[in-house]
Amino acid sequence: MTLTAVLPGGSATIGLLGGGQLGRMTGMAARSLGYDVQVLDPDPQCPARAIASRTITARFDDADAAVRLARECDVVTLEIEQIAPPVLAAVARETRLCPNAEAVIVVQDRIRQRTWLDRHGFPIGAFRIARSAAECAAAVIAMDRCILKAPHGGYDGRGQVRVATTGEAERGWESLGSRPVVVEQFLDLELELSVMIARRADGEARAFPPAVNHHEQGVLDWSVCPGQLPPAVGDEAVRIGHAIADALDIVGVIAIELFLVRDGRLLVNELAPRPHNTYHHTERGCSTSQFEQFVRAICGLPLGSVNVVRPAAIANLLGDLWREGEQLDFGRALAVPEVRLHLYGKTSARPGRKMGHLSALGGTTEEARQRVLEARRLLAR
Repeated sequence: MTLTAVLPGGSATIGLLGGGQLGRMTGMAARSLGYDVQVLDPDPQCPARAIASRTITARFDDADAAVRLARECDVVTLEIEQIAPPVLAAVARETRLCPNAEAVIVVQDRIRQRTWLDRHGFPIGAFRIARSAAECAAAVIAMDRCILKAPHGGYDGRGQVRVATTGEAERGWESLGSRPVVVEQFLDLELELSVMIARRADGEARAFPPAVNHHEQGVLDWSVCPGQLPPAVGDEAVRIGHAIADALDIVGVIAIELFLVRDGRLLVNELAPRPHNTYHHTERGCSTSQFEQFVRAICGLPLGSVNVVRPAAIANLLGDLWREGEQLDFGRALAVPEVRLHLYGKTSARPGRKMGHLSALGGTTEEARQRVLEARRLLAR
């Protein structure tokens, strides 16, 4: 499929379903290219409001509000998967929607996503779909230690419960709302990595180099690019990423989170059809950032180079750093060579909330990582 390019300049307008930090950074890239930006988000003070010419305050299941957005936009995209299917359908009837609604619907439900990956032959860990406490317990008996995952709304470690006994499985089922869940076998991981594919409507696609990531309590702590990986592992991650993007007919970007298991297997963990926290370092380290590449892809512009200019790293800044009544001394972090600060414009800090990130460059990936972690350590003093 080939779509007419939405060229920058003039009145060309991009609509964003979601106004969080990913929407804010995508909007900044769009503005730099010459596009107008409009946003729909439930939060009247959402981070993307600062860069939007128009912000519609509405829920992600409000089809009428989404239509009002779509009617003034040449293309509409999203920065969060949890957009109600009727809203996606309503937008697609009014204007170009990227990525397509079918891909978003597959990804936004963990049961559908896991089943789709399995049906299409992509490598994943052992799993079961459990629709009762008894089925959760049976899964633990069959697979030993497991992770229960709610099908909707869980990210950054939320909506997940680790279980090792039948009793824990039954209690975990109840804690997740006594609704169907994905039960995944616990894996002995060597490391976590991700790959991002940018793809246009005509099938042209480019892969950013795989990133290596580290999580704490289910939340991304730091990420580096290019990840120090065996060449065969990096090549296989890119191959899997391209295959998933093609199978979903993605127009835009898709991040594929993967596990490298200690037995050598490379397994798909989760998909995200939007910019991703593990590729924020592309703003510093790559010729084209993930956000500009996203805009280029949905607008039908030539895709930019994904070459690594310098090794880069990011470290998340969570709300835990903000002590009540105290101002963080960001000057401490910025005194570290090659470090930059990226704040998201959120109005209140709370534990676990992503308030921003630090980025750093280095002569090597490890040097960049050490710099960004040192900068964050100085902030926490």
